[in-house]
Amino acid sequence: MSYYDIDAILTDAEKIPCTFQLDVPDLGYLDNNPTHALKTGTKIALPLWLAEMLAIANTGGGDEDGGKSFINFDLPAALSNDVVQALKADPRAVPLRDQSAHFYGLATRMMDLSDERELGDVLRKSFVTRASEIALHARKGAGGSGHHKGDDKGAGSNLGVGASGEEFLRGLDEWERRLFRKAHDGTKAGKEWMEGVKRH
Repeated sequence: MSYYDIDAILTDAEKIPCTFQLDVPDLGYLDNNPTHALKTGTKIALPLWLAEMLAIANTGGGDEDGGKSFINFDLPAALSNDVVQALKADPRAVPLRDQSAHFYGLATRMMDLSDERELGDVLRKSFVTRASEIALHARKGAGGSGHHKGDDKGAGSNLGVGASGEEFLRGLDEWERRLFRKAHDGTKAGKEWMEGVKRH
């Protein structure tokens, strides 16, 4: 991803539940207590970029703290056990955008930081299953005339995919929306090219 990629910036801003493993002076303001140190065991939701830095940094391995990380973190609510179980049951039924607009970006970053192997398998299968559904809706919608090439106002607007299709498309995260747009525009361009060939 590019340094100027807005989706990467928004993914970095996602909040991650963290627990501090040691006392940190002058950081009490993170816990709405600006005049005090941040105490061991304090639970705070931090932006992903900060949580990542604190999780991989360690205190240096002195005798007092044993070189542990500043924080431990849990998976965010978007990747909770309930969401993972729902994805296992039927990935097409889970509106990922309700969990996070940058669901896959957040998930891949969290997998880099944790040892969640099952999560990787579930996400891979979910993406493949949902991608085939996205392609189906893109082909159906390519015949519609309501979509213009620069229109990014939601993947399902005026595409003639039906009510259930629009509900599915509303639940797409940003990666999936880009996939839908490319598949839709590609199918539409292919049809226009074929019509041009037939005319000549």
